[in-house]
Amino acid sequence: MVAMISDLIKPAVTRVITPTARGLLRMGLTPNSMTVVGGLGVVVSSFALYPSRHFFAGTLVITFFVLSDLFDGTMARISHKGSSPWGSFLDSTVDRITDSSILIALVIALDARGDHLIPVILIAILTGLLVPYIRAKAESIGVQCSGGLAERTERLIIALVTIGLHGLGVPFALAVGMWLLAVLGTFTVIQRILIVKRAVRNS
Repeated sequence: MVAMISDLIKPAVTRVITPTARGLLRMGLTPNSMTVVGGLGVVVSSFALYPSRHFFAGTLVITFFVLSDLFDGTMARISHKGSSPWGSFLDSTVDRITDSSILIALVIALDARGDHLIPVILIAILTGLLVPYIRAKAESIGVQCSGGLAERTERLIIALVTIGLHGLGVPFALAVGMWLLAVLGTFTVIQRILIVKRAVRNS
């Protein structure tokens, strides 16, 4: 299986942010509040900045709020209450909303000029929703279905980096990034479908 970026960097990042996460808990903040604040920040900044073609500034602001996703998980793990089913559901739902909002806001920006990338971005949105759905549906029938070529962290990094580079005027950065998202997302959907198919056949 291809090593995921998140598998490589998550342990190091967790060690760095854990002290800050403890401080946030002492201030009275909860993991769920961080999830909601971060999600609202991403949605608002996406629709406020991308449609007005502030791609680089928008990416910086969005990235700031995306980082809250790292804190809520760490806070849940180190808090006395630990993680909860509601927290897990809320986090997963907000992730779907934020990831889609980033690309939908980009579509709005490009639609004014009739950009040919729009169908590609719509495929990226669809596959971005299907990847976690397949995992959730598989787990509901008792099949573990994590992994794949491009999980959420990888897709988010590709989207934000290439949109930011587009904002700096780097030629073809957006086209390369959106095509990469669409292809990797489609491939990951197929991977997960095959994982479930094999597991069901062997059960």
